[in-house]
Amino acid sequence: MKIRIRYNKSRGQEGRGTIEHAWRVFVERKEYIAKHVVISVQSRTEQETNSEDWNIVCEADTVDIDRRTSTITLL
Repeated sequence: MKIRIRYNKSRGQEGRGTIEHAWRVFVERKEYIAKHVVISVQSRTEQETNSEDWNIVCEADTVDIDRRTSTITLL
């Protein structure tokens, strides 16, 4: 599945995680807010369509979410 990772410019704001939640991770149509992201697959950068925002993009078979540490691991 295609995963997009973007810096969380609104971190610390209501509903956007704490100031430590630096990453927005998009898995299909679901968004996760995370403190840490571990990418164990090939990745590339890609500009968001009709935007000045950039993403880190990868294809992953497994998305492991550790809610205790707020870490998403892509395998």
